[in-house]
Amino acid sequence: MKRTVLFGGSFNPIHNGHLALCRAVMTQGLADEVWMMVTPHNPLKASADLMPEAERYALCALATAEEKGIRASAFEFCLPRPSFTWQTLQALQNAYPDRSFSLLIGADNWAIFERWFKAREILENHEILIYPRPGYTLPCSSTLPCASLTRHSTTSPPPRFVKCSARATRKPPVATFIPLSLTH
Repeated sequence: MKRTVLFGGSFNPIHNGHLALCRAVMTQGLADEVWMMVTPHNPLKASADLMPEAERYALCALATAEEKGIRASAFEFCLPRPSFTWQTLQALQNAYPDRSFSLLIGADNWAIFERWFKAREILENHEILIYPRPGYTLPCSSTLPCASLTRHSTTSPPPRFVKCSARATRKPPVATFIPLSLTH
C-alpha cells in the first residue's frame, strides 16, 4: 500500500516553507509521496483575500513540478462544498483504494482540531503528522485520543523554513519566500 501524506491548505500563495515541510516528510521517510491538496476554502477561515482556486493550484503545480514525490492536487475542487477533510479522505479512499492517507498539519491546526468535522473519525482512521509552529505546543487533546497521532517534530527544521520565520520582522523581499520556479 502506498503511503500518501496530504498537506492541505489554501496555498495563497505557495511558498518555500510549504515546500520545505513536504521535503522533510519525504527525506525522513514518512511517506512515499506528499500531495499538496489545494483547498477551495477552509471552512474555519475567512475567504475574502483568497486568489482564485485555479490560480492557487496552477502555482502549486508549477512549484512542485520538479519535486520528487511531491505534487499538487486539485481533488477537492470536484467535491461538495464546504470542503471538509473527513469527506475528502473518504472520497480519496474510494478513488485510490491502494493508498493509505495521512495528514500533515501544523500545531496551530492541531490546537483547533476538535472543531474539525468528524475529528474523532479522522483520528481513528488516519495518521496525523504535526509540525511545530511558533507559540503552539503539541499536547494530547482532553477529548480526542492520541493513538493515531504522530508528533512530527524535527530537532532541526528545514533551513529554509527556519529562515522564513526568523527573518519575518526584517521584511525581506518577497522573492525570498517564493519558489524559484515561480519567478521565471
